[in-house]
Amino acid sequence: MTINDNSILMDLTDSLTVDLNISTWTARKMDKKVSEEIDASKGTTSRAGNYHKHLLAGTQKLEEIQKLVGEIRTWHYQNTVPWSDGGSRLLTMGIYFDYVQQLHAYETQFNQMVDEFFRDYPQLVSASAFTLGSLFDRSEYPEVEDIKRKFKFRYMFNPLPTSDQFERFKAGDAVKEQLAKQYEEHFQNKLNDAMKDLWTRLHETLSHMSTKLADAPEPRKMKDGEEKRAQIFRDSLITNAFDLCGLLTKLNVTQDPKLEEARKKLESAISGITPKEVRENDDVRQDVKARVDEILSAFNF
Repeated sequence: MTINDNSILMDLTDSLTVDLNISTWTARKMDKKVSEEIDASKGTTSRAGNYHKHLLAGTQKLEEIQKLVGEIRTWHYQNTVPWSDGGSRLLTMGIYFDYVQQLHAYETQFNQMVDEFFRDYPQLVSASAFTLGSLFDRSEYPEVEDIKRKFKFRYMFNPLPTSDQFERFKAGDAVKEQLAKQYEEHFQNKLNDAMKDLWTRLHETLSHMSTKLADAPEPRKMKDGEEKRAQIFRDSLITNAFDLCGLLTKLNVTQDPKLEEARKKLESAISGITPKEVRENDDVRQDVKARVDEILSAFNF
């Protein structure tokens, strides 16, 4: 679905782009000697691969930080839509304040975990020496001050530029008009990409629900002897759909009426029910599936 309403270009000037950059130390090192030994033991005639060792193998603190970073990135992608090839994401004012509040909470958590990691670093190195055995080489472990530069949590909010920014250029009217036209075409393409992302999220959620809510190929026998046709699925099958409905009200940057209609239909299909009811009551499950399938067939995803 494409957008061709130029008035939207003005409506979106209150939206923002956000760049979020988080980095950590990988604590991985290529072991040239072991790589050569593996090649020799396998009889290769040239370097066939490299052996990378985890310098902090057997410890958890760095992995916990990296897991948090993954969680933050997933949250970031869920609450924004793609905008630029450089990684900037579009953030609407409808979600801005909630986004900033959660971002600051994540930043605080990240910094606390990183500070704990720095504090415990000498002990972590000692612990890894026992785990790595003969692979341990103390010279491969940087000093704490050097590692600190590897950890970053940065973000920048920027307003969306508009085509009239070219008016200040010292160029002829024809040049400025051409630049403005090129920018508006670029803006339009990015806007289409952003909306396509939302439609894709909705389609993936609906398709997953339709698949998991279908009858299992073979019924499952319960302890009491009762047979169940329902497949096994997590509560998140329903809760994630609820969450998506909430996000779509805030991320529908063009106020696409079709997207809003589809969102409302999904919200109606799952309102007033719990994952447990869907899982245990075949009538409820089949009704939700029928309504989900109806949405899938009614819209041009």
